[in-house]
Amino acid sequence: MRMVFRWFGEGNDYIPLDHIRQIPGVEGIVWALHDIPAGDEWPLERIKEVKEQADRYNLNIDVVESVNIHEDIKLGLPSRDVYIENYKKTIERLAQVGVKVICYNFMPVFDWTRTDLFKELEDGSTALFFENAKIKDIDPMELVKEISENSSLTMPGWEPERLKSLSKLFEQYKEVTEEDLWNNLQYFLEQIIPVAKEHNIKMAIHPDDPPFSVFGLPRLIINKENIQRFLKLVDDPYNGLTLCSGSLGANLNNDVADMVREFADRIHFAHIRNVKTYENGDFVETSHRSKDGTVDILEIMKAYHDIGFTGYARPDHGRHIWGEKCRPGYGLYDRGLGIMYLWGVWDSLERLKKEEA
Repeated sequence: MRMVFRWFGEGNDYIPLDHIRQIPGVEGIVWALHDIPAGDEWPLERIKEVKEQADRYNLNIDVVESVNIHEDIKLGLPSRDVYIENYKKTIERLAQVGVKVICYNFMPVFDWTRTDLFKELEDGSTALFFENAKIKDIDPMELVKEISENSSLTMPGWEPERLKSLSKLFEQYKEVTEEDLWNNLQYFLEQIIPVAKEHNIKMAIHPDDPPFSVFGLPRLIINKENIQRFLKLVDDPYNGLTLCSGSLGANLNNDVADMVREFADRIHFAHIRNVKTYENGDFVETSHRSKDGTVDILEIMKAYHDIGFTGYARPDHGRHIWGEKCRPGYGLYDRGLGIMYLWGVWDSLERLKKEEA
């Protein structure tokens, strides 16, 4: 297992690289050019700049998260071919600096969705929270109106410029069925995977978060059966997964450890985090410790160890602890603690393996 750590870039993240390199076992950063709009080409000089920054601290930049997909590709519009060509050029440039994995998602309109970014927990820490009933009661068009009238409102993964297009997007997606979205995803993969393979970059789709419909929009990467279908769309090792235990774990019916074993050779990137999910569909993010949530992190780590996982992994989200002021879900302290918990489990499994040999 190769441990990496999410970093949002100089000037876009309060966590300096010299802090990240002090976390035991961390080899690299998971990065992106967050100011580049979805669909645009990534400039080579900007990509090289990130590599130079990471090189100063002996950190690799092997994993990119995300090269965002333009909505026209998801919608299947004629203009999608232009954006797909831009995506191919970005892949070619990322290969020039040694990138090995691109994590991306195919979620319509919104990236991960939460109702509270700083929900207070019993121990006084705060964490990302999803209130199911609140989302169900929201009229998407009323949400658009509210966002347009309140400049302080934001949605995860959405810049103010993109928020202005919400009304049009919701109208466009009214005509898009789940099968349409599957077809549009297949079209994208058939264009992209050969280019990724040529440049030795593995594509790793992230599950939908949460793994069920939000605002009536279709969702695809939500369970074992749908992942099986996804991998068959283009049955190639370069078409793989970012297996996120937190995203998938928000549905109590998902057995993430079983998925690790089932899709072992197609997992290129592991997001390991815990959530506590309630019967009413609410969930809150917790510490990585297995007993603190409803995701069996211990069994998931055992599954990764059993399959001999040598891919990239990160602790994904964490709580906000010790008064830390940080990007929601991305504090330094709890993610650092999470890494040490994961290493502790991994080292124990390694010890047991040696003793049994």
